[in-house]
Amino acid sequence: MPSTTLQWLSLVGIIWLQAIIGTNTNFPTYSSQLKQLLSISQVQLNNLAFASDAGKLFGWFSGLASIYLPLWLVLLIGSTLGLVGYGVQYLYITNQISSLSYWHVFLLTFLAGNSICWINTVCYVVTIRNFFSDREVAVGMTTSYQGLSAKIYANIVDAVSPHKKASAFIFLNSLLPVIVGLIAAPLVREIDEEVTSPKHTRVGFGVMFVITISTGIYAVLSSLQFVTSKVSSLGTLVGILVTLLLPLLVPLSVKIKELQENTEKVRIYHFTMEENTTSEERVENEVKEGEVQEEVGIIEEVGVKLMLRRINFWLYFFVYFFGATVGLVYLNNLGQIAESRGCSNISSLVSLSSSFGFFGRLMPSLMYYFYRGKCRISRPASMLAAMVPMSVNHNVVVANIPIGSLIFGYSAALIYRKEGHEHDEHVKCMGMECYRNTFIMWGSFCFLGTLLALILHARTRKFFSQKQ
Repeated sequence: MPSTTLQWLSLVGIIWLQAIIGTNTNFPTYSSQLKQLLSISQVQLNNLAFASDAGKLFGWFSGLASIYLPLWLVLLIGSTLGLVGYGVQYLYITNQISSLSYWHVFLLTFLAGNSICWINTVCYVVTIRNFFSDREVAVGMTTSYQGLSAKIYANIVDAVSPHKKASAFIFLNSLLPVIVGLIAAPLVREIDEEVTSPKHTRVGFGVMFVITISTGIYAVLSSLQFVTSKVSSLGTLVGILVTLLLPLLVPLSVKIKELQENTEKVRIYHFTMEENTTSEERVENEVKEGEVQEEVGIIEEVGVKLMLRRINFWLYFFVYFFGATVGLVYLNNLGQIAESRGCSNISSLVSLSSSFGFFGRLMPSLMYYFYRGKCRISRPASMLAAMVPMSVNHNVVVANIPIGSLIFGYSAALIYRKEGHEHDEHVKCMGMECYRNTFIMWGSFCFLGTLLALILHARTRKFFSQKQ
């Protein structure tokens, strides 16, 4: 099979992996039931959410492993860790294991959280190596699918096991990444060389963006109550699965086009067309190499020690800390937030939040795709993603997630207990007061993150202007 087709197939495999590795994002859908089953307080429940995020503290292990081990083995290790972490919890919740303490569950959740890093590392490495000249677009588009994870899992549970959601979610968390990993493993691999011309790559990503945006629109609409009341859970599930198969149209069309071109060469202009094609490919490769060299010229290749001494790194770190991390903590608490306001259909709320989160992840890469030829946009995220060794440095950056999860989540749990007068730690807090002060605090942190982002933008804009 031609390398061009394999390139796009690898991107499709990464999309499938990203769509199911966000196992921690569906935590709100079963957190209230888990709290009852384990008879734990809100603070202890928050500790479990922190444990999942804390698994990222050791995500740099996966970065080192990707340097010395085959990527398929790194993918297998990540899937296995998730299988063990969530699988044992499932056996406990279904009473197939009787003796499992709270701290056992904590460690298993930690292990499951770490498994995401292994699969994520494989996705990042393959995407950047196979689409180096378009890595910002490719990474941004594929990671946006991770925002759909909660939506996909919720649709499966609603269709298959609507009455035992807690155990069904944990069962899927353990098994689905393994199944998809085995399917995607032959596709997700490094191609020897990037053979797609810039023109064809841009067209391919254009089609991919149309499919991706259509997927997001369907995800949002199918999460709204007036739609779910008219369409069955099975119908909604079939629809989301079809949208995940649509990216296959790109490598399929590339393959058909290559077959048609080869047939035409043999039948009509065999010798002449072969010579012209060789010349065109030579010109395209020269153009591509020039673009790659120009792109590389504005990237700093730094190690971990040097990176930690950079002001821009710490600005980016705290932008992420006061922005995306606060959002993740909000999602972890969404189950209790909805419960405190008397919302019974938490699954639909999480699906809707997941769908809009998908667009939030997609927008930066979409903007970069349309405006990169007109003006040079400061891209701190792409700089950090391209640092060498990328797979290690990226996991250093995301270490702020467990730190923020502990600080923001624990403070929210304490306010929850205080406002709910939770003398008996297992009593639920109901009413607006449960999270009112928490939202004020989170909003203030997000405002601070916005100010830091503006400062970082100004600093990196000078850097890009000088290089240009």
